[in-house]
Amino acid sequence: MTKKSFLSAILLSLLLHCPVEGQQRPIMDELGRTVKAPVSPRRIVSLAPSITEILFALGFNEEIAGVTSFSDFPGAALSKPRIGSFVSPSMEMMVSLKPDLIVAIQDGNRWETIERLSHLGFPVYVIDPKGWKGTLKTIEQMGNAFGKREESKRILDDMMKKKDRIVSLTRSLPSPRVFYQMGLSPVVTAGPGTLADDLIRMAGGRNIAENEPTPYPAYNTETVMLKAPEVIVLTSMERERDHTHLVKMWRDWK
Repeated sequence: MTKKSFLSAILLSLLLHCPVEGQQRPIMDELGRTVKAPVSPRRIVSLAPSITEILFALGFNEEIAGVTSFSDFPGAALSKPRIGSFVSPSMEMMVSLKPDLIVAIQDGNRWETIERLSHLGFPVYVIDPKGWKGTLKTIEQMGNAFGKREESKRILDDMMKKKDRIVSLTRSLPSPRVFYQMGLSPVVTAGPGTLADDLIRMAGGRNIAENEPTPYPAYNTETVMLKAPEVIVLTSMERERDHTHLVKMWRDWK
């Protein structure tokens, strides 16, 4: 083989093995589904605020083509096109964005939405984080699947350092009983196996729903008061609504 033909063979080999725009490969999502996704996604649609936050943390920005209504972190997410709520996103809006990758979440997005998008030919990668450890695994797998392995390692290292710091600061403190309200009507809380439950424990608290048989049990006010929480954390996706009355209600009950 001549020197020229040898160099040509090396160049051809490099071209065949280097990712190019539009190139796809099969990856497995967290449900065990094989998804034919781009090696380097260029137009990503996120179907949940948590997904949006992870994508930005992994270093995506210009590649994010659309997000759900309440995706407000980081600040750059506010300028992205809105596709509606993560429970009922607009199919027309998602299709119009021409995504080359859609990232969904098992615990939140409707399965019919995922199936319909898949049937339309869009690659839909589904995450399924369970608790703190599951969230770490999700970030690692997303980094591996989307070509952001080093970025995901950096995120995980930072999260573990912060967790260790918080645990060390609260280890010797009293453990208050905590009620985490994440639904208004009905009142829904976070039970065992959820990220909120793990975070409460890491912060030195005791979740009043830690022994419930389901991850997201519904409570009435009487049940909450019988469990005598010392700390109440209020969360809601209804950002425009004034929640002063909720604070007053719990204080009056106490």
